[in-house]
Amino acid sequence: MSKVAIVADSTANLPPDLIEKLNITVVPLTLIWGEHTYLDNVDLTPEAFYTRLQKSKVSPTTSQPSPNLFLKAFSPLLDRGCDVLCITISSKLSGTMQSAVQARDLIQQPDRVALLDSETASTAAGFQVIAAARAAALGGDLLACKEAAVRARQNSSILFMVDNLEYLHRGGRINSAARFLGTAFNLKPLLEVRDGVIEAVERVRSPRKALDRMLELTEQRLRPCKTLHMTVLNAHAPEYHQYLKDQCLLRFKPDELIEGVVTPVIGTHTGPGTAGIGFHLEF
Repeated sequence: MSKVAIVADSTANLPPDLIEKLNITVVPLTLIWGEHTYLDNVDLTPEAFYTRLQKSKVSPTTSQPSPNLFLKAFSPLLDRGCDVLCITISSKLSGTMQSAVQARDLIQQPDRVALLDSETASTAAGFQVIAAARAAALGGDLLACKEAAVRARQNSSILFMVDNLEYLHRGGRINSAARFLGTAFNLKPLLEVRDGVIEAVERVRSPRKALDRMLELTEQRLRPCKTLHMTVLNAHAPEYHQYLKDQCLLRFKPDELIEGVVTPVIGTHTGPGTAGIGFHLEF
């Protein structure tokens, strides 16, 4: 058994098979829709969420996990004799890290729980979780696992296209001046998470050209490395996903390609029609 257990939040968008294989514990964020509350990717599947989102007159909102949810995740792992490394979505995008801090403060041995702000979101944070989990599987201690995650943070990136910026603006995840980027002439906004916040990269006419531009920008950012990890993900956009997957395999020949579906909490802010590419360079 590994000495270190890895905890992530649900916005890392990791596929279930990888979560199981690497023994990752996932703490779900919360989706609030009308009078109902759902645990992200637990009580409401992405497919059901996006179908409902397109028809609903009521917009959902999201909330960070409670400190108690983190405590329920940490406690059994600590009881089994594991130290815990918890990696969360950027603290500039969510209060999730704050809840994790509060949970750690309730533990009798808080030094056995290390916390890391991913400073990013979605599968870019997922790369950090995966790197830490693989270090743990090799017998790494808490410091070694955290260092592996930090290296992944320094050498990872994500680009994504949204159908429009209304969802991000509504949730306060992008500044109001950028709200109108791409609203005319079917321009599609390309975005990235930079320094913990969502920033506009450029706007491109038509979805296909936006996907191709994402591939071009990704190619410009790649550098020679020992192992290239990549991810493609989508929010109710399977055609975009398949195109990006095929092109990534053809152009970049990654050593690992992880496919992700944007969970309801992230999808609340990006909206349907989102597609993205992420990479992690391992040296």
